[in-house]
Amino acid sequence: MFTRREILKITGMSCAGVLTGAMKVTAFFENGMTMKTIPSTKEKIPVIGLGTWQTFDVGISESERQPLKDVLTIMRSVGGRVIDSSPMYGNSEEVVGDLAVATGTAEAFFYATKVWTSGRDEGKIQMMESMKKLRRSVIDLMQIHNLLDWKTHLPVLREWKDAGKIRYIGITHYTTSAYGELERILKSEPLDFVQFNYSLGERDAEKSLLQTAHDRGVAVLINRPFAGGSLFQVIKNQALPEWVAEYGIASWSQFFLKYIVSHPAVTCAIAGTSKPNHLKDNMAAGFGKLPDPAFRKKMSAYFDAL
Repeated sequence: MFTRREILKITGMSCAGVLTGAMKVTAFFENGMTMKTIPSTKEKIPVIGLGTWQTFDVGISESERQPLKDVLTIMRSVGGRVIDSSPMYGNSEEVVGDLAVATGTAEAFFYATKVWTSGRDEGKIQMMESMKKLRRSVIDLMQIHNLLDWKTHLPVLREWKDAGKIRYIGITHYTTSAYGELERILKSEPLDFVQFNYSLGERDAEKSLLQTAHDRGVAVLINRPFAGGSLFQVIKNQALPEWVAEYGIASWSQFFLKYIVSHPAVTCAIAGTSKPNHLKDNMAAGFGKLPDPAFRKKMSAYFDAL
């Protein structure tokens, strides 16, 4: 299996070559990261976020936590904001909370987490625990993880939103098989966000789910932007085509992410990493112009031919 480091080496790239230091001095970043609007409030958030599944589930040792401190510091320095977590992700919520405070970046981020249990009271307890672990008095976005007991949790999320404990509410899933249920809920329930999988390797959301979210005025978070890493297996030793330079694409990860966030219905793609260089590479996809429909079609056709 090829690692991201190997892919960058194969394509003749390096994060250090593409991006300098914390990227503050690179002219490419002068105009700031592309922002998209949350339809329900018109608040804007950056198009590239950070996922924490597995990557932030670490212990208390400095060797485990220092790279993650660097990830958060760099993310803040380039204007990244959205961090997505869940009680399902082991220690991730607590680690995010601890390190955001330790690095002085706590107030910079947009915190999204989830309720992942059955039962009304159990859900309340879990959400309170998430607030403690993340060290937040208000959670920006609370989502129902994988639709687990969603009919029970959704009224509670609305109560908490009305009470000012959470700012936005949403639902999530990570499999294509759940698209039908996601669409049914989107059509019947008022929501702020929906999160699901979408990538060049998993494009079924283009059939109707993305359009439904757009039509319903619901912000879209994308998980599995690299299809669980399988996209890097597809490209193998392929060099980036020269024509992608028109959109400032300097690595395959940027190719994959730019394709996603250039869809009109997508608000933000969350890419998980524990490596500072990968974080720099991913964040770079949020800068520069986004591909237009014709260019997106060219990107997908090129990928399909690999």
